[in-house]
Amino acid sequence: MKDFRNYSLTQHNTFGISARCSRFIEFSTVAEAKETVKSLKQTDMPLLIIGGGSNLLLTKDFQGTVLHSAIKGISTTFIDGGVLVRVASGEVWDDIVAYCVQNGWFGMENLSLIPGEVGATAVQNIGAYGSEVKDIIYKVEAIEIATGKSCFFTNEECEYSYRKSRFKKDWKDKYIITHVTYRLSTIFNSHLEYGNIRKELDKEGIEHPTAMQLRNAIIRIREDKLPDPKIEGNAGSFFMNPVVSMEKFNELLAEYPEMPHYEVDENHEKIPAGWMIDQCGWKGKSLGRAGVHSKQALVLVNKGGATGNDIVCLCDHIRKDVQDKFGIDIHPEVNII
Repeated sequence: MKDFRNYSLTQHNTFGISARCSRFIEFSTVAEAKETVKSLKQTDMPLLIIGGGSNLLLTKDFQGTVLHSAIKGISTTFIDGGVLVRVASGEVWDDIVAYCVQNGWFGMENLSLIPGEVGATAVQNIGAYGSEVKDIIYKVEAIEIATGKSCFFTNEECEYSYRKSRFKKDWKDKYIITHVTYRLSTIFNSHLEYGNIRKELDKEGIEHPTAMQLRNAIIRIREDKLPDPKIEGNAGSFFMNPVVSMEKFNELLAEYPEMPHYEVDENHEKIPAGWMIDQCGWKGKSLGRAGVHSKQALVLVNKGGATGNDIVCLCDHIRKDVQDKFGIDIHPEVNII
């Protein structure tokens, strides 16, 4: 177990923001996690639970304790038509996607190359290319911070929706996730209709991809349009794609007939926030040391030496312009501290 005071968080956020915390604790086992929460005092509060820091924007030093899981391990249980894959929260998400695809366990492939760690998938309900992790989460194991007791939550109990869960609402900072169990299939059903997947596969002359071919296509797409945080600090998609009523959608479609959109249900459509930001002229533009990525307007970047507040200032300007042009309030997906 690691326990540091006045600790730098620069290496724990992919924006590369310079900030410190009063205390940083990293545990490698469930027993250490339980020992940690039982030892916490009022002077250690508040708490901030982080994973890989790929969905985090620090605007100041954190005057409290940062908790990080380094719990590792994978185990499997085979069931009819599939497999339950139990993964420790400190594992890197894309390593698990690669491992499962290689073993012929399917359902994660569209979520390839999403940064971060396994524990965060159950908090954030990560998603990409028409898939969301809620569709494969079977069970979440956690430790209740107030009591140190082990808890088990079903998918239904977590109340997942688009980029949301109870871990972001009424359960926030109340539990440390230790393991997530995913229910995967041994039968591959490809989902190719979202984004540029088919176009990328066509380049390779692939009409009916294997899961590995689909994974590799998605990796190529992401690497082409998303910046490497090691070179240009970022947190991936900064904004959530707004879901609007059919009335609002039809109003916008009449004005912007080329507007991309995705059906949510019979009463709602999802409009890509990146497209709206691009229409407002922000793609590739900067405001001081913070900027909008030149290939994907959904991604805000640290151009070098930006503070968290520089990024927030850019975010606010973009939100105002989108609101003024489209009448839609777009919301950050990133956790702003």
